[in-house]
Amino acid sequence: MKSSILPGQLRPVSHAVELVRCRSASSNRRPSPILRRFQQSHWYLQVRSSLLYLAFLLVAIAIYASTARAQPKVLLVVAHPDDEYYFAATTYRIARELGGTVDQVIITNGEAGFKYSALAEKYYSVELTQEAVGRARLPELRRQEALRAGEVLGIRQHYFLNECDTKFTLDPKEALGGGWDARSVRRHLRELMEHEQYDFIFTLLPRSETHGHHQAATILAVETAAALGELQRPVVLAAEPGLGATAPVPFTGHDHTAVASAAPSFEFNRSRPFGFKNALNYNIVVNWMIAEHKSQGMFQNDSGKHDRERFWLFTENPAGALDRAGKLFSAVNQQ
Repeated sequence: MKSSILPGQLRPVSHAVELVRCRSASSNRRPSPILRRFQQSHWYLQVRSSLLYLAFLLVAIAIYASTARAQPKVLLVVAHPDDEYYFAATTYRIARELGGTVDQVIITNGEAGFKYSALAEKYYSVELTQEAVGRARLPELRRQEALRAGEVLGIRQHYFLNECDTKFTLDPKEALGGGWDARSVRRHLRELMEHEQYDFIFTLLPRSETHGHHQAATILAVETAAALGELQRPVVLAAEPGLGATAPVPFTGHDHTAVASAAPSFEFNRSRPFGFKNALNYNIVVNWMIAEHKSQGMFQNDSGKHDRERFWLFTENPAGALDRAGKLFSAVNQQ
């Protein structure tokens, strides 16, 4: 987080005390008649009033700027509706419990997710497993599902770029080389990052064995953030869900997706107990989110499947990225 001043904190007032002492020490001096007449003039009073108001305004702006961004501002960049699963509990913590802001960019329309939609056919009264029907109807259905899942997690704004979701592939070049309008995606991401001034970008860990669309979305996010000015650049992290009982598989990446450490730099425990008799945990929230994506029958099996959200820090990040991310996850993991 960019500000070092938290809500409720005030700067020391010793300088104001010192100024009062200086005035009291010279209070016995009488101003000259010319100076006294000038100080009583209408023009002088107007100027003094305007300057005092301007000074007050500048102080108010400075205080607002330093406190308003004490809460994190995060952009999720994903390929498909339901990819927010990778960092669902962390998103909930930031947006719902820490008072932060989370937006989401979904690059494709999700039309290729028709194969496991049999259960949803009766729910939606649409023959979604027929490819032509599924590709025609799923984009809007999945858009609504993403909005409902976002409401669960506290996502403020969704941006749907509606690129084609052609098929499963392991090759990110299928999307970047013509499957998507990559130039348009980059432009939208850049405009959004410049306008909103996010502190962090969350993406999916681009392992070579994962969906090529996931890899492509992450590459575009990292490249776009890296092209911003140093003071505008958000910290970009990649996430992968896992199990606390299983050590994470090392990841190094390459080129733009190289990471600072083969092991994850940060982690959030979805199964951390809290509440009355410690009977609650954040897997409950993740399951709420999964349930909103009813068209994705196979995805429903992920309920309770993972209890960790692990984050890798890309090497292509602004100066101080590790410290900034460390402060974020210190807050996220605070009991």
